[in-house]
Amino acid sequence: MDHRRPGRAGPARPGGRPGGHRTQDGGRIVSGDEERLARVALTWLTEPGSRAVYRLVRRLGPVAALDLLLDGGAPDEKLRAAVAARSAGGDARAVAAEAVERTERLGARIVVPDDDEWPARVEQLSDLRLPEAYRRVDVETDPPLCFWVRGCWPLAEAFDRSVAVVGARAATAYGTHVATELGYGLADRNWTVVSGGAFGIDAAAHRGALNAGGMTVAVLACGVDRPYPMGNAALFDRIADTGLLVSEWLPGAEPLRPRFLIRNRVIAAATRGTVLVEAAARSGAAQTTHRAIALGKPGMVVPGPVTSAMSVGAHELLREYPKARVVTGVAHVLEEVGPIGELAPVARGPQRPADLLDDEARSVVEAFPRRGTVAVDVLAARAGVDVRTTLRKLSMLEELALVVRREDGYRLAPPPAGTATGGRAPDRDASGAARRASD
Repeated sequence: MDHRRPGRAGPARPGGRPGGHRTQDGGRIVSGDEERLARVALTWLTEPGSRAVYRLVRRLGPVAALDLLLDGGAPDEKLRAAVAARSAGGDARAVAAEAVERTERLGARIVVPDDDEWPARVEQLSDLRLPEAYRRVDVETDPPLCFWVRGCWPLAEAFDRSVAVVGARAATAYGTHVATELGYGLADRNWTVVSGGAFGIDAAAHRGALNAGGMTVAVLACGVDRPYPMGNAALFDRIADTGLLVSEWLPGAEPLRPRFLIRNRVIAAATRGTVLVEAAARSGAAQTTHRAIALGKPGMVVPGPVTSAMSVGAHELLREYPKARVVTGVAHVLEEVGPIGELAPVARGPQRPADLLDDEARSVVEAFPRRGTVAVDVLAARAGVDVRTTLRKLSMLEELALVVRREDGYRLAPPPAGTATGGRAPDRDASGAARRASD
């Protein structure tokens, strides 16, 4: 996918498909628009991720599920109480109709599972099970009923080759630099950079991708018309112009604290892997990485200074999860999420002529005094190598500019100007010389 040539996501109407579509729902025929309206109403009635609601929709269809809940037929008392409390604040169908109209005025769209651009990968959330979970945000982790989307790219296409880059809001200069480099490098290689639009690491990753002219997606914990934090308003406008703003909440929805943790499951599920760049001991970004690992996706961690409070959570995740991988750059990330065989180059120091020496030649070099000249027979005795072999090795070492011949013997060559002792010798065909001397 070439991120520099965006295509349209389909019809401008929020449904993204013809209004004449009709399907079975709870034993009766309903229109596509009626289904869409029901999904919006269900999202308003109950926070996204509800396992009971998701299962009802799978079994009955969204329209019948909505009818059941509004008639007081929720399968458990807790859900009945939640529906009753929300219904006291308004009529669910009227709220949904107003949300659809508001979506159209924004130039945004509502995407549902029947649409071509629905990202199938998020359906993996139905299998997400977190051990020893007791909080709602850890138990209610089922797939969304619908998405609100601002931007031209088809949602599924944007998520197809995507990597999440997440981390601390109170990022250090080190973390901001790393996140920017990762965002730029991934986007430059035609990968979508996904994050949450927050200050710190999220914003740095988004900006890196934008600076590369690539695709980035911000998954929000509020309505797409009121991105949070407002300090990133200009950044969100840039993302909407060239990438996507995505949310599970109706336009106008507030960024309540639990919604960030609920939102994180989508970032983990929709992408091919998650990179954690800095996280404090208590961290929502670390939670996103936990979910990615639980879903069987690559969970990657950029290590930080052991003295930094902003890396405590990242290091603890590495200790807790054997499957978490250390990454230090784009090449490592692509090795984890890219095609099989796309391996990162092994980090090596600069090659020096001495690296090519065999054991005997190395013994001769090590036998030299740090200063002064030494005779061949003395050098051979110190190296434990016979004189004939020593002479042959000295010839090769002289060709490599490692030793210098004098009238009374040999001495180590001085390092080239501007280099420290033991640095790189002048460029020569070192490998050829070493091979000839070892023949």
